[in-house]
Amino acid sequence: MVDYFMKGGNYMWPLFACMIVGAAYVVERFISYALARVDIKKFMNDLKSTLKKEGGIDKGIEYCKSHRSPVARIMEAALGTYKKVGPQRDAVEEAISNAGTTELAFLDRGMPVLSAVSTIAPIIGFLGTVSGMIHAFDAIAIAGEVEPTLVATGISEALITTATGLSIAFPMVAFHVYFTTRSNGYTRMMETAATDFVAFLVEEKP
Repeated sequence: MVDYFMKGGNYMWPLFACMIVGAAYVVERFISYALARVDIKKFMNDLKSTLKKEGGIDKGIEYCKSHRSPVARIMEAALGTYKKVGPQRDAVEEAISNAGTTELAFLDRGMPVLSAVSTIAPIIGFLGTVSGMIHAFDAIAIAGEVEPTLVATGISEALITTATGLSIAFPMVAFHVYFTTRSNGYTRMMETAATDFVAFLVEEKP
């Protein structure tokens, strides 16, 4: 691998940096989604059951604080507003919307970086290709004749950087699609849960 890296020339260093940054954000996204993972249906059923008990609002807020998921933070904000103003739909919905903006940003954090890496890596690879071909033609110009051994190094550099750039971009694109799908699915579930919860607070008045 070291020999392969050295044959790729100077453009292998920015490609290596892209790989490290992309891998770091992929690991960070997996950890973030693991922390955010929760059975929303079970969570909401348990929260509603808690609210129906005596002193339910305070206990409901404590129950939300005991969970680390974004949906818990949103419901906690809704309960905090409900505790202050009562079953006013507009106020509760605004609290959910404000909290949702912050919490949903947590789900999309790092996605622009993955997108950037998947775009930049092939470009750097193609720059390495151009650089390798320039070296190959320079060798031909100096020698005054086309000799395979003279241009082999330049062509090897060109192919290695291109292959490396595409090899980095491919998994980054795949992970970006995967995380985007998970984020969209989680967002839809949270929106459904929030709508149902607002109706519960306004109608049931726990």
